[in-house]
Amino acid sequence: MKQNVVKQTTQIILLQMHQTRVIFLSLILLICFSNNFYSQNKILSKNEIEKLVTDATKNWKIHDYEKSLRQSRTALKNAIVINDNYLIARCYNLIGVNFDDLLMLDKAYPFYIKALYYIDKTENNILKSKIHNNLANICFFEKKQYNQGIFHYKKALEYSNKASDKAKIYLRKLNITWAYFEVGNFKESLEYFKYINEFKQHGDKSTQVAFNMLNGIYYDHKNDTVKANFYFSKAIALGNKSDEKFDLSIAHQKYASFLFKNKNYKKAYENIIEFNRITNEIADLAKQKKTKLAGVNLELDEFKREVDKIEAEYKKKQQILQREQSRHKKVFSIIVVLFLIITILFYFFYQNTKLKQKNRIKNIQNKIHQNIINASIDGQESERKRVALFLHDTISASLSSAGMHLNVFLSQNSTVPDEIIKTKFILDETHDKVRDLSHDLLPTLLVRFGLLYALDDLCEKYSNSTLHFEYQNTISSKKRYAEKFETRLYFIISELLNNIIKHSKATRAEVSLSETENHKHLIIKITDNGKGFDINDFNFVEGFGLNQIKARINNLNGQFDVKSKINEGTSIKITVPLDD
Repeated sequence: MKQNVVKQTTQIILLQMHQTRVIFLSLILLICFSNNFYSQNKILSKNEIEKLVTDATKNWKIHDYEKSLRQSRTALKNAIVINDNYLIARCYNLIGVNFDDLLMLDKAYPFYIKALYYIDKTENNILKSKIHNNLANICFFEKKQYNQGIFHYKKALEYSNKASDKAKIYLRKLNITWAYFEVGNFKESLEYFKYINEFKQHGDKSTQVAFNMLNGIYYDHKNDTVKANFYFSKAIALGNKSDEKFDLSIAHQKYASFLFKNKNYKKAYENIIEFNRITNEIADLAKQKKTKLAGVNLELDEFKREVDKIEAEYKKKQQILQREQSRHKKVFSIIVVLFLIITILFYFFYQNTKLKQKNRIKNIQNKIHQNIINASIDGQESERKRVALFLHDTISASLSSAGMHLNVFLSQNSTVPDEIIKTKFILDETHDKVRDLSHDLLPTLLVRFGLLYALDDLCEKYSNSTLHFEYQNTISSKKRYAEKFETRLYFIISELLNNIIKHSKATRAEVSLSETENHKHLIIKITDNGKGFDINDFNFVEGFGLNQIKARINNLNGQFDVKSKINEGTSIKITVPLDD
C-alpha cells in the first residue's frame, strides 16, 4: 500500500515536470517568433526618419498635402518606435500645419497639443516656440479663447528669447500686441507695442501689414485720426503688394470700423466690401488646396484616427512584449532556482494575473463609461459655445453689416421703395432673433457677470402669473467662478427649472445658493410645491433626465440628492466642490 502511494506520488511529480517543460519550451518558441516578427518589419534609422520629415516639410510648402501627410505618418510611426521625442514632436507639428494650411483648424489643434507634449520632454526651444505660436493662433482667432491664446503667445516669446532669435522675438511680441489690442487691453500691450516700433528692423515683409495695422488701431484708440488713417492706409497699400491676405483682410475690417466711427460711411462700406472679398478669396483658396487631397486613399477623419492609433498600438505592443519577457524571466529563474515547485508557483502566478486582468478590465470599463459621459457633456457644451459664437460673430455681424449698408442707403436717398424699408425691418427682426438665440445658447449675463447674476435673471425670466420662481443668494453677487464650472452649473439648473415648468404643475418654486463656512463647497437647493413623483419609478426619473443630470454633477465631483413624494412637491440639493 505504502509503495503504491509512493509510486503514484512520483508519477504526479513527473507529470508536473513534463507540463512545466512543455510550457517553458512554448514560451521560448513565442520569444523566438516575436523576435523574428519584429526583424521582418524594418525600422527606419534616425537619419532616414529626419530625411522623411524634411521631404514631408518640402511637400507641405509646395501644397502637396497628400504626399506630406503620408510621409509624416510614416515618419511618426518610426519615430515612436525609436522613442525620439523631438522627431515625434516634429511629425505631430507637421501634420498639424498641413491641416492648419487647409483651414481645418479643429483637426490641427489636437496634433499641436500632442506635439507640445513631446517637445516639452526635450530642450529644443525653437520648436517649442513654433508649437506654442501655432496653438496661440488657433486659440485666439478660431476658438476665441483669448486668455489661453495670450498664454501660448507669451510661452512662444519665452522660448524665442532662450533661442536668441531676434526675428522670432519681434514676431512673437507683434502677436502679443495684436492679442492685447483685440481684447482692448492697451495698458498691458504698451511694453510690446513700443518694442515693435523701436525694433521694426527685425521684422520682414510678412510683418509689415500687421505692424502698420496695429499702429492704426493704437492711434484710433488715442483718437489721433490723422495718424490712424495714415497707418491703416499704409497697411492696406502694403497688403495689396504682398501675399499676407489674412492680415490684409483684418486691416480692411479694422479700417472700416475706424471710418464708420468717424462717419465716413462710404469709405467704410468700400473697406467692408474688400474685407468680404478677401475673406471669400481665402476660403476659396483653402477649398482649392483641399481638392489636391482628392484621390487620397483615406478620409481626413480616418487619417486623424489612424495617427491617433499609432502611438497607442505601439505602446500596447511594447507592454505586451514587456509583460511576456518579464513572465519568461520569472518562469526561467523559478525553474533554475526551485524546479520542483515550479508548477505550484506558476499556478499562483497565473491565477494572480487572471485576477488582475479581471480587475483591470473592470476599471477600464468604468473609466470608459465615465469618459463617454464626460465626452458627451464636453461635446454638448463645446458645440453650444461654437454655435453661439458663430451666430454672434458671423451671422449677427453679417446682418449688422447689411443693416449698416441699408442705413447708409436710406441716409443718402430721401425717397426709397417700400420694399427697402420692409427689408430693413426684416433684417432688424432677424438680427434680434439671432441675438436672442445666441444668448439662449450662451447667455451674455453668464459670460459677463457670472453664474449668480445669470441665475437671478433666469428666475425672473421664468416667473409668470401662474408660477413664481423666488431666488435667494447668500453669496456676493460679484463673485465669479471658473468659466467652465459656471457654464455647466447654469445649464444643469436651467434644465431642472424647465422640468418644474413642464411637469410639476407648481405655483411656487425657490432657488437658493450658499457656500459652506470653509468656502470649499457650493450648495444649491431647488424646491417646488408641485405634484411630485415617485423617485423609485425609473421611467419617470429617466423622463425627467435626472439620471443624466446626476452624471453631469458627478463629472463635477459633486453630489445630487432628490426628495419627492406624490402631491407633496420636490426638493433637490446639489453640492459641488469649489477649486481653490
